[in-house]
Amino acid sequence: MSESNRTSNPVKRAIRQQVVGMFNDREQGEAPVVRSRNALFAPTSVAWRVHGDVASMMAGGIASLLLQMLHPGVLAGVWDHSNFRADMHGRLRRTARFIATTTYADRSAAEAMIRRVRSVHDGVKGHLPDGTAYQANDPALLAWVHVTETHSFLDAWIRYGEPWMSRADQDRYFAEMALIGGALGAEPLPRTRAEANRLITGMRPALRADARTAEVARLILHPVAANRLAGLPGRLAGQAGVDLLPRWARSLHGLSPSPLRTPLVRAGTLGVAQALRWAFR
Repeated sequence: MSESNRTSNPVKRAIRQQVVGMFNDREQGEAPVVRSRNALFAPTSVAWRVHGDVASMMAGGIASLLLQMLHPGVLAGVWDHSNFRADMHGRLRRTARFIATTTYADRSAAEAMIRRVRSVHDGVKGHLPDGTAYQANDPALLAWVHVTETHSFLDAWIRYGEPWMSRADQDRYFAEMALIGGALGAEPLPRTRAEANRLITGMRPALRADARTAEVARLILHPVAANRLAGLPGRLAGQAGVDLLPRWARSLHGLSPSPLRTPLVRAGTLGVAQALRWAFR
């Protein structure tokens, strides 16, 4: 088949357009992120490999959000300073765009994106219901957001893209992503999987769930009908995200996937992943 026939395949084109629309706000003039040879990471990096798979990144992104919301400080920042009730998809889209820009775009665009996020964080501060002060630029809070994202993205990629991934490459991924976490001000930063596991374990005593956590989780897993993620792929990504959570995190959220449903969720997500890879190949 010729190159023109491959690129003109209407099914491929429709899938690509749908995915591009999900992750780029056309009303805001956002164009798809273009890969650059002058990116923060080289094309041979593990980050390019892990972050290039749409289906696993969607599942990993949802898992990371569910983990992040278990920290009272992160939850308060979302609750007090965002319109998540009306635009949960927007939060997911902005996270995806940040990851894509800092992984693939020209270094200048990536650095500008990091500066913009730090500037936004400057205004995210307040008090928890018990009166404890919080601020989004707290290095420990940033470290929790960083480790939950990297851990979830990597686990999703291993499950749906590269189950044979070596431990050396897994450690390399955390070491690479420490560049982004450090630029955002996170501390401490895991540079191996073992360090990431220890950081998550050490944070567990501070984690909890309440009615606000439940509302955010509900909106993540059951987006409103007008949301582009409200179709079957979005609901499937939500279930795949829950499946990626550690058992203790599912317990805190009150989520317990059915043993009979889990194989169907994994098979369905793998099918979506293969379809997306075919469409973008």
